[in-house]
Amino acid sequence: MANPPNSLYASADGVKFHYHDLGEGDPTVFLHGGGPGCTAWSDFGPVAPLFARDRRAILVDILQYGQSDKCTITGPMWDFHAARIVALLDELGIARADFVCNSWGGTIALNLAAKYPDRVRTLVITGSMPVFYGPLAPLPENGHRGRTARNVYYGGEGPTREKMRQLITRLEWFDGDKLPEETLDMRYEQSLDPEEMALAAASDNPRGEWQDLTAELGMITAPVLFAWGMNDAFLTPDYPLMLARMIEYGHLYVMDKASHHLQEERPYDYYSAVTGFLDQQHP
Repeated sequence: MANPPNSLYASADGVKFHYHDLGEGDPTVFLHGGGPGCTAWSDFGPVAPLFARDRRAILVDILQYGQSDKCTITGPMWDFHAARIVALLDELGIARADFVCNSWGGTIALNLAAKYPDRVRTLVITGSMPVFYGPLAPLPENGHRGRTARNVYYGGEGPTREKMRQLITRLEWFDGDKLPEETLDMRYEQSLDPEEMALAAASDNPRGEWQDLTAELGMITAPVLFAWGMNDAFLTPDYPLMLARMIEYGHLYVMDKASHHLQEERPYDYYSAVTGFLDQQHP
């Protein structure tokens, strides 16, 4: 994976965002997942240069991650995040964008598309969990596998490089033997950020009130592609098929031999599927 491009910062609605800005063309916002040590570059660095060939790729550290503000989130969490991302779009002069998102970031984008429909052209969502029920397979650990993994990672003797390797290879990559050491180092070093560790240790709820987005999914008018790993450790492909049916223009693509971070593990295949969807003539 290439070194991250220059760091950029923007203040929006009282918070500071860190982001990377690559390429030229249609604005495409990338929002990463919520695992320990995740950042925009750790999650999308392998694939961003492909998109930047003919798009403006804006990789954003979501709040409480990377070099963005570690603010306490109050009220409904997805509303809080969506409003601040819209404020960031305003700050960057972007009226309407495509969104390509993983896990936590995808849930933010789905809520944003429901509440601010004029700001979203299309959405690509991977591994996100906007609702806590499923059609066939029960959700692992009642849908709390991500929070459980975070608690285990930061608990006990605290973060270690080996615990990070186990987390990524067990939950995020299909073939853990292919995990680059530089990706492991990046995630581990970021997870040691004192403010991120304080958030993980907080006894209150600094991440905001959890929201179920069932009603919001029915409000989304933008076309949505759910790009899923056949072997996603959190949610089987039955789950995004259900989500696609709940959305007016819902689509589903399932990648073989991939888990939760297919954009990292199979960047060219992910890019090929996603850019084909983005380039379609959408309603």
